[in-house]
Amino acid sequence: MTVRMCAAAAAILVSAGCGASTTSTPSKPLPPVNARALSLKEGFGDMDRLVAAARQEGSLTVIGLPHDWVNYGGILAAFTDKYGVKVNELEPNASSARQLQAAVQPKPDVYDLTLDVAVAHAGHFSPYKVAGWQDLPDDVKDPTGAWYAAYGSYMSIGYDPRVPAPTSFADLTKPGYTVALDGDPLRAEAAFDGVMAASLERGTPHPRRGVELFGRLGHAGRLTEPAKANVIVSWDHVNARRAAQNPDGWRVTIPKDAPLGSYHVQAISKSAPHPAAARLWEEFLFSDEGQNLLQRGYARPARAEAMLMRGKLDTEQAAKLPVPPGPPVLLTIPQTDAGKSYLKREWTKSVR
Repeated sequence: MTVRMCAAAAAILVSAGCGASTTSTPSKPLPPVNARALSLKEGFGDMDRLVAAARQEGSLTVIGLPHDWVNYGGILAAFTDKYGVKVNELEPNASSARQLQAAVQPKPDVYDLTLDVAVAHAGHFSPYKVAGWQDLPDDVKDPTGAWYAAYGSYMSIGYDPRVPAPTSFADLTKPGYTVALDGDPLRAEAAFDGVMAASLERGTPHPRRGVELFGRLGHAGRLTEPAKANVIVSWDHVNARRAAQNPDGWRVTIPKDAPLGSYHVQAISKSAPHPAAARLWEEFLFSDEGQNLLQRGYARPARAEAMLMRGKLDTEQAAKLPVPPGPPVLLTIPQTDAGKSYLKREWTKSVR
């Protein structure tokens, strides 16, 4: 997802001139580590001290990170290999809402959430601004640092190439398509956003429009489960991964008239048992290495534009992502809330 703003980091080179005094100046002692500070500089001074503090804590606890979702399996392994910090994984398939509701022990240190859930629960998080903070779009980060976007995706149509290539959601009502959403739209965010993508008209969501389209498919007996479908409506990173695993049997398109996008955001728990490890995780995830690892999972790094300008983006992998038709339509929180309310009232009775 194209990041609309970025800030170039200035490199400050300090050199000593010939003939300078050889008298050494005592180094200024570093302040004590504050593992719950707002930034790397404020709490640790540098990455070495952050890494040391995280190693002293001994582990990091995460929740809701399936290994096959945006390459989280590879990211978790790379984090442990790089820093030697053990990762405890809780409920990999937990939804955003479930992550915050889960009465589990040990408590999670960090969260990966949809934007609406993060905004609604901002008071549960410990503010922290990663080193790449200025590269993130203003509209997908909380000004206080409570939450901030890590990666984005477009809603897409994945399809078996033996059926005609659909170019819009309206095409799916034509004969020959058996269609699946990625879950129940009353419970699964990906399925809900699939309905909302189908509801777009000139960039504005009309929930009734999306429900009616899937209602027509349901009444025709052509709305089914993914294993039986020749079309799956899901995020493009999910469909792109499916296509990479089955290059002769799957294609992906992002409809030109429905470029719905969404970000997943990161947050640190206010009661994180391992606050330094939590901050090290975020620094890693938002580093050039972490962002490229997310892109390897076909997600769109939130820092992509700034990384591209600095020559740090993996452009070979970027070329493998589905081509978007243009800037994404991002639902506002009121639009998301209105859509969920409408589906709660109408989905079950309209779609059978």
